[in-house]
Amino acid sequence: MSTAILFRDRVAAGEQLAPEIHRLLDKIAAVSNVAPYPIVYALPRGGLPVAVPVARRLRCPIDIVVAKKIGHPQNPELAIGAVTADGNVLWAGQTSIALQNSPPGKIALEAALSKAKLQMAVLNSGRSQHSAIAQQTRDTIAILVDDGVATGMTMAVAAQTLRSQNHIAVWLCTPVAPQTLLPWLEQWGDRIIVLHTPKSFLSVSRFYEEFPQVETRIALACLQQQKLWLGR
Repeated sequence: MSTAILFRDRVAAGEQLAPEIHRLLDKIAAVSNVAPYPIVYALPRGGLPVAVPVARRLRCPIDIVVAKKIGHPQNPELAIGAVTADGNVLWAGQTSIALQNSPPGKIALEAALSKAKLQMAVLNSGRSQHSAIAQQTRDTIAILVDDGVATGMTMAVAAQTLRSQNHIAVWLCTPVAPQTLLPWLEQWGDRIIVLHTPKSFLSVSRFYEEFPQVETRIALACLQQQKLWLGR
């Protein structure tokens, strides 16, 4: 077994992440005498199996923010930005900003936006209305969860979307992220919770023993599980 492996699978990673988030929420409640109301937001599809144990531990709703990377016109695997299903865009660096107004850049953006909208439409049936009600009636903390962070682009653009909503804070939470990326991530969230920050990173998958692609049916099942602990 590779020494890089930190988690059995995404569920196990979420089970390790959950108590850390719970502990910090309890600490805030003890200091302020006001219990913040969390809502867990997953980046689908990989973030959903991680987010379920977190939401179960916090006994709170689980929702999604769909974000897709914008691939370089000449190298689609290279992220030059990211976009959410609601059209929030974040470009990576000056080179990417220069590309955004070019025809190839606009095509890449539209392709990523179409993917995000399609995934949101597919997963929308599994979403609960409880989170929307909670945002209207309580002071909420958005707990944004993914299975790992490599470039941080999709998490950052998702955080931008959450900041535009009615939350008192946005937390970025993940089992693993590069140590060198943490200072950059801090500008997007009010709190960063990362269990492991390896110096040598390469890819998120190398830290998991099992890291299959999360199928749509599994993603929908994750969203529907919240009925078990919310009593809905």
